[in-house]
Amino acid sequence: MKSMAFWRPLLAAATMAVAALPAAAVQVVVGQVAPMSGLEARQGRAFGVGLKLSFDAINKAGGVNGHTLSLVRKDDLGQPEQTVALTKALVAENRPMVLAGYFGTRNIAALVASGTLEKERLALVGYRSSELRAPPPLLFNMHADLREELTKITRHLATIGINRLGVFYEDVPASGELLKLMNDLAAASSSRIVVRASYPAGTTKVGDAAEAFLKEPPQAIVMLTSTGAAAAFIERYRMAPKGTAQLVAHSGVDVEQLSQRLSEQHMQGIVIAQVTPSPFRISSKLTREFIEATAGQTLEVPVSYSMFEGYITGRVIAEAVRRQGRTPTREGMAAALASLVNFDFGGYVVDLGPNAGGNGARFVELTILSNAGKIRQ
Repeated sequence: MKSMAFWRPLLAAATMAVAALPAAAVQVVVGQVAPMSGLEARQGRAFGVGLKLSFDAINKAGGVNGHTLSLVRKDDLGQPEQTVALTKALVAENRPMVLAGYFGTRNIAALVASGTLEKERLALVGYRSSELRAPPPLLFNMHADLREELTKITRHLATIGINRLGVFYEDVPASGELLKLMNDLAAASSSRIVVRASYPAGTTKVGDAAEAFLKEPPQAIVMLTSTGAAAAFIERYRMAPKGTAQLVAHSGVDVEQLSQRLSEQHMQGIVIAQVTPSPFRISSKLTREFIEATAGQTLEVPVSYSMFEGYITGRVIAEAVRRQGRTPTREGMAAALASLVNFDFGGYVVDLGPNAGGNGARFVELTILSNAGKIRQ
């Protein structure tokens, strides 16, 4: 939980900024360091496209308090050491007011450990990590946390009579906490974990894990992995005659990337948790605005949930700029983000306040894929 003592000086800085005399409009630079090439490139690029769609629409309408927003992106190839090095380079060269759209548990951990965010008083809003602990100050999660997703998944499986579960996960320092959580959630749903299998961090070496699930088949396998590892596992597992368990993935697994790699037979019936509403149908004011923003555009990647999350993050950043009046600053940005408590962005409620406990939102929906790789429900 973020300490109010930490935020007090930042909140004071934000108040001073709003009360300041009129100042010249500025360009608010948003920095993104994420995989733009390699195994997880599609999500990083999609998130960036979503940010830019949001900024373009805002700038076209006159900006925020006269300020415009721009995006600078750098490709870390999914490698934690590059995440840190490129963030430092971006800070020195481009002077971003806020960061957004970072990916990877190891990447986020390395960035926090580097001390860069604290030293620069630079907030990161909108990121993907399987860390279960509440984020430290200056990190702002934009969606329901993994605990919320896994609670939804285990309860759903129990309601349809599936109570013998397998867990497929990336072997990272935080995996012990994930396994404990899965044990607790399974017990709460009168289920049990019968097989646990991992793969080496940052790889797609899934052969041993697939064999473990084939040797002692569970009814369902919950995949807490990267998209690349999930795709490799599904392909390997489904090729075997006994590879018939229900496959369920957390929201970090990208539908579009799966559909590019997997056959129609392998895609059928996979369940994926989503932490934003569908970007493919109008269900709220926010989804309508997003769909209108993408209409007629030549996009570098297809429309996706990651793109919509990037778009929502762009809207959140704009609101944080608006709350600072004529003189937005890094310190004011962090304080303004922390002041967003149960704020409705037109059908998606965001809570970045000190009592949110890492849940930027509460929305979780389970989707089922068709054999064509499309969302069926």
